[in-house]
Amino acid sequence: MKPLISDPRIAVVIPCYRVASHILDVIAAIGPEVAMIYVVDDHCPEGSGKLVLESVTDSRVRVIFNEANKGVGGATMAGYRAALNDGMDIAIKIDGDGQMPPALIPRFVAPILAGEADYTKGNRFFDIEGVRAMPRLRLVGNAVLSFFAKLSSGYWQIFDPNNGYTAIHTRLIAALPLEKISERFFFESDMLFRLNTLGAVVQDIPMTAVYGDEISNLRIAEIIGQFLRGHGRNFSKRIFYNYFLRNFSIASIELLLGLLLFGAGIGFGLEHWLASLRTG
Repeated sequence: MKPLISDPRIAVVIPCYRVASHILDVIAAIGPEVAMIYVVDDHCPEGSGKLVLESVTDSRVRVIFNEANKGVGGATMAGYRAALNDGMDIAIKIDGDGQMPPALIPRFVAPILAGEADYTKGNRFFDIEGVRAMPRLRLVGNAVLSFFAKLSSGYWQIFDPNNGYTAIHTRLIAALPLEKISERFFFESDMLFRLNTLGAVVQDIPMTAVYGDEISNLRIAEIIGQFLRGHGRNFSKRIFYNYFLRNFSIASIELLLGLLLFGAGIGFGLEHWLASLRTG
């Protein structure tokens, strides 16, 4: 299929926080299909940005320094803005810890170039061997959060919503309210919700993550409440936006009646259950 974007300009955005031991290898593995590489030092205590400036001679590399730590989302959006300002067509986001092989970049951009998707994201659950290699805590956490992400975003066909290996057409970046998107670990899930409000086509890309000696900054116990609140808020917004604000159809009436009848049924059932307890 002939690409819809002729001579595409592809950028890679790499948020950096405590990745000094891996970032140079990640940059070195990025192929010639990429026009620009934005390394975003998110106030990294290891000085990842300074290390890149001192060690990398690749002319495609530009280091962006955040004055304060903004989280993976804030760092990614800093790179998105730079890619948009520089006239890039597609922005790839990969982490600086070596878990996301840059060799997969052509696979992520292909559906966007062909006009089949606006946004692509990795899915580590296609290959059973890859699933077995995944740390158990991550496996359970991703399975639970995937369901809530489907519910809040409306993208029922996707899985592994918190996968940070993504590609996006820059026309979407221009349309997104970047200032409203979560800057922390909820970033990827919040992006899916925002993309749904724009009617963007999202496609999963099978991949296998590489787990080595990197240290994850994600603490499931600390962020589970944040994720549940965020998904609940986005679910409510999506229903309101899609069924009442932007469109009102028979589905909207069915939704209202369904909720009304569901609530009445629960109340009726509880009343009779309690009455049965009292009478034996």
